Amino acid sequence: MTTNTLLIELGTEELPPTLLKTLATTFFDQVTAQLNDLSLTYSSAKWFASPRRLSIQVFDLIEKQEDKVVEKRGPAINVAFDAEGNPSKAAQGWARSNGITVEQAERLVTNKGEWLLHKATQSGQAIDQLIPTIVTKALEKLPIPKPMRWGSGRTQFIRPVHTLIMMYGSSVINGEILGVASSNLSQGHRFHHQGELVISSADNYETELLAAHVVADYDTRQQSISAAITAAAESLDAQALVDQELLDEVTSLVEWPVVLVGDFDKAFLEVPAEPLIYSMKDHQKYFPVLSRTGELQNKFIFVTNIESKDPNQVIFGNEKVIRPRLADAEFFFNTDKKQSLESRLASLENVLFQKQLGTLKAKSERIASLSEYIASELKENTAQAHRAGLLSKTDLMSDMVLEFPQVQGTMGKYYAENDGEDAAVAQALQDQYRPRFAGDTLPEANIGCAVAIADKIDTLVGIFGINQAPKGDKDPFALRRAAIGIIRIIIEKELSLDVADLVSQSITNYGDKLLNTNTQADVMSFVLGRYRAFYQEQKVSVDIIQSVLAKEPTAPLDFDKRVKAVSFFKTLEASSTLAAANKRVGNILAKFTGELNDKVNADLATETVETTLITTFESIETTLVDLVAKKEYQAVLTALAELKTPIDNFFDGVMVMADDEQIKVNRLTLLASIRASFLQVADISLLQ
Repeated sequence: MTTNTLLIELGTEELPPTLLKTLATTFFDQVTAQLNDLSLTYSSAKWFASPRRLSIQVFDLIEKQEDKVVEKRGPAINVAFDAEGNPSKAAQGWARSNGITVEQAERLVTNKGEWLLHKATQSGQAIDQLIPTIVTKALEKLPIPKPMRWGSGRTQFIRPVHTLIMMYGSSVINGEILGVASSNLSQGHRFHHQGELVISSADNYETELLAAHVVADYDTRQQSISAAITAAAESLDAQALVDQELLDEVTSLVEWPVVLVGDFDKAFLEVPAEPLIYSMKDHQKYFPVLSRTGELQNKFIFVTNIESKDPNQVIFGNEKVIRPRLADAEFFFNTDKKQSLESRLASLENVLFQKQLGTLKAKSERIASLSEYIASELKENTAQAHRAGLLSKTDLMSDMVLEFPQVQGTMGKYYAENDGEDAAVAQALQDQYRPRFAGDTLPEANIGCAVAIADKIDTLVGIFGINQAPKGDKDPFALRRAAIGIIRIIIEKELSLDVADLVSQSITNYGDKLLNTNTQADVMSFVLGRYRAFYQEQKVSVDIIQSVLAKEPTAPLDFDKRVKAVSFFKTLEASSTLAAANKRVGNILAKFTGELNDKVNADLATETVETTLITTFESIETTLVDLVAKKEYQAVLTALAELKTPIDNFFDGVMVMADDEQIKVNRLTLLASIRASFLQVADISLLQ
């Protein structure tokens, strides 16, 4: 069958840059999925996206669907004919609906019976019949948050549509979508190409756009931008600060990228680097330049959508635009320094944390109290922790943070240093929000850890305390991130803190504001629920996590030690046997309704294998008390692994549920004691 290249392009006004890649990939996925569902085979496909187009090329696409035979089963033979062999009305009606007579029908014979059968050939539809519907359905599935109308029509899309191309080879597929008729006309670069762009064939799409100053391939465009930014930075003997989100956005803003370098007055470097960086990145979409050692330079790299005959004019224009932005940051910084953080405490009384939980002032006081408690548990300076907690939210009232919310905490550090606060207090103000996201850095010192944990615990307790736990994907107070942050800080910083204890302290700090009488249990259940995601990210198997969760440890560092111990135990040859034995013992004990003895009586042992197990276990048991007290869980499980052979022999040679009641209870007591020893670490019966 003949094959050719399919081209689909939707030409629009400038699409939202933050949505462009998502729109393009979703469009591609929807179109190719429909092609596959319709059995329209092809060799490969690719998507394109630029500010004014969403496009797809499908290579070696067959020109029409293959014809196929459709089997239509009729009535069963005993229903299709009467006793004399005459066709019934049911059979005649079925035959008429298929355009045949009953005599022309075939027979379908199976081991379940016999039926009338008609095999009809269904002709495949051609590409030009199918593509308009495929494109329409694909566009309807795009994630468009706010569709718009344009002109006098009622057609809606994310931006006005000007051109539509649906071509198979060099032929245009006729159709109208979003009020635009299909043609072979596209749009070149807005400035570098005047008039319509005629696409001669689907195969020539990319090269003909390139000639019209449009780099249609998104990845190609991004790679060229990234390489040019790197080269520009290296020419300055520096490095560019490039994050993927900004690179994606810039790639989505240009069709013909040209990378240039501008600079600004060195005096602005007296302002902290963070707000300058955010001003360049967020407001202007510039890439800041750092020295080889990481200091901000008075240079910036930007990407323009035009290849100017006089690039200096473009550079001058961008330098002119960035100057007032940086001047604003400088003004905010100098103004903010005139007022101390402590003097801003009173203004927190006018800002609500949450209407049922009070103001930011009240939250700061609770954080201060809990930070002090945590510091005392960690044997750290409690006065510094209290001070850091009290000042933790004051920079939110500064002009700089109001303009650049991303620098909250960071500016708190700078302003605290300006006020002459202790260095530990200043650093804690920056550290309080860490980790902000997966993989983010943790607080540098324990005072910062105390404030960061206190802030997150206070939020968890408060929101659960007023019965506003996260539901589904809705988590407006980022409680999941807070819980993971607490776990990360305590484990990775190796802090001996019990979350249950901290939650209890926080509940006390709230006084009578909490309505949920089950706050303690709800918060702990929520925190325990985060361990699975935390460890799965580290490639720890679910059964290991579940075995520890069964014990519900409330101290994250203790939880981590148990996970590592069980992970090691699972590598031992004895693990599978002992896991199965523990499961078997658990099932036996679950059915036993009597009372066990306080301890095992060796004199009641009647079999050699029974005596051996008792003796072996008692020799191990004496060492476990000290190991458990020291939380040396790996050593505990390693010692218990020696029970593999004695337990195997015991189950092979002894009837646990003996007729003699004393012997039976003694054996059950032995097994329960062994299981209890394992349960001091985890429920290994859950291991797979």
